[in-house]
Amino acid sequence: MTLPVHLVESLVGARVGDLVEVGGDEGHHAVVVRRLRVGEEVVLTDGAGEGVTGTITATTKKSMTVRVDEVVLGDAPPEPALTVVQALPKGDRGELAVEMLTEIGAARIVPWAATRSVAVWKGERAVKSLARWRATAREAAKQSRRLWHPEVEPMATTDTVVAMIEAADVAVVLHEEGTLPLGAVPVVDEGIILIVVGPEGGLTEDEITLFEKAGATTIRLGDEVLRTSTAGVAAAAALLARTHRWA
Repeated sequence: MTLPVHLVESLVGARVGDLVEVGGDEGHHAVVVRRLRVGEEVVLTDGAGEGVTGTITATTKKSMTVRVDEVVLGDAPPEPALTVVQALPKGDRGELAVEMLTEIGAARIVPWAATRSVAVWKGERAVKSLARWRATAREAAKQSRRLWHPEVEPMATTDTVVAMIEAADVAVVLHEEGTLPLGAVPVVDEGIILIVVGPEGGLTEDEITLFEKAGATTIRLGDEVLRTSTAGVAAAAALLARTHRWA
């Protein structure tokens, strides 16, 4: 059984023997929900490539103190870096997509207001929805023992997605009417792989045209039509399986 993982603000400069206090929601979750006690071992990470294993030396009702036993470095972020542009789905399917993409190893997840997106992020709803996506990514990253946590960016416009495609080394757009199979797309072992996932209502012709002009390849995953919450996950897994990350 692997050790429980908790997130702290920073571990830069942490050394063996240092004491690290885990407070706030993380500390409360550790001692109240998980009921961790003095003498138990845990893993701490800052989500930016730094991690330590340590032993709990003290607890309160809202915090725990951990003695660093070993420092674990994540080195540079894994490459190729996977970015997924996820059109806003309805209900809680957005959080489902974020959870699975995080577990697979996405470096960046970008919510996108596509033309046919049913869900609408505006005002306070946008703030709360983005916060839920980020919380989901954070918890999924801890569960999957990631030292590098994904960035969940503010909602993008179509113009922003075009710029991201232009900056990527490999960019694909998932579309049920695409004629090129995903396996025909070349992959890279360094740089950025970007996947654009459309909404339940599908992409518009204008969106496809814009993305292809920016350098993206429109592909299909197979004969089956996947939900927007699972299509990006399937494509990400298929592409990463052809890189050294999953070799």
